[in-house]
Amino acid sequence: MSEEVFPDIHRIEVPLPRNPLKAINSYVVRGRDRFLVVDTGMNRPECLDVMRASLESLSVDLSRTDFFITHGHSDHIGLVSALRTARSHIFVNPVEAVRLLDPDLWNGLAAAARTHGFPDPEAAIDTHPGRRYLFSERAHFTHLQEGDVLPLGKYTFQCVATPGHTPGHLCLYEAEAKILLSGDHILDTITPNISGWGREGDPLGEFLESLDKIAAYDIKLILPGHRNLILDHRRRIGELKEHHRRRIREVIGILGREGQTAYQAASRMTWDIDCARWEDFPIPQKWFATGEALAHLLHLERGGRVKKNWREGKAYFSR
Repeated sequence: MSEEVFPDIHRIEVPLPRNPLKAINSYVVRGRDRFLVVDTGMNRPECLDVMRASLESLSVDLSRTDFFITHGHSDHIGLVSALRTARSHIFVNPVEAVRLLDPDLWNGLAAAARTHGFPDPEAAIDTHPGRRYLFSERAHFTHLQEGDVLPLGKYTFQCVATPGHTPGHLCLYEAEAKILLSGDHILDTITPNISGWGREGDPLGEFLESLDKIAAYDIKLILPGHRNLILDHRRRIGELKEHHRRRIREVIGILGREGQTAYQAASRMTWDIDCARWEDFPIPQKWFATGEALAHLLHLERGGRVKKNWREGKAYFSR
């Protein structure tokens, strides 16, 4: 259930039942007198059972354990309230903390869904795994951000801000070991979901800039939030950038002069999902697909390549 992937760093593969991601990688760093858990899994019994058994097998003392959360999605932070103790610190970027503790977060996302053409935004929110499997109790966070240092045992981790997947996404970089705990910023075999929901500006542009930022680092091994470890970060960064170049071309080809909502554009894009028709997509997958379509549309709008017009309270994008 766990494996040592680097000296004193163990990976726990936490299952995500009935989720296309299949599992999340949680990492345990062993220090001299404390432990650090990087990301946790969803607030689900299946995740908690695996986490508790794995931590016990590693002789992790939760009373001497802190938590580093790369970003505020439920598969990364969901179990933190079940695992923390009164002596735990929960490290998170303040940008993520503000979003997580915002009482209007989900109402705002439902409003954005309505704006961008989702036919039943309330249903989309109610079935969203990010809402269903988030932590059960409000947490007190200790803020870390770009340039902050987190020493533990033989390692000195530096926080690296990588906005894109979420506005406050943080990675951990260890310069001497040349390792990066990348959360969902860089993944192998799958692409991070870049979503425009509830966001101002250009989340895809931020993500691409963050990729270039990490490309400049000297890295021998990436420990990502899902799937395989990555040995060649610049190769993978190049692949991710090419993926989004193809996506941009696809979206431009889909748009017509009359304009489409993000939901309409998403329904015509190609997706790696085992469904023959858009109508067969589960609602959560429609949510993620529409959010990604929106991120590309906002990026194209920022670059002056598409226009946005408003009709009856909905946003339509056109060439």
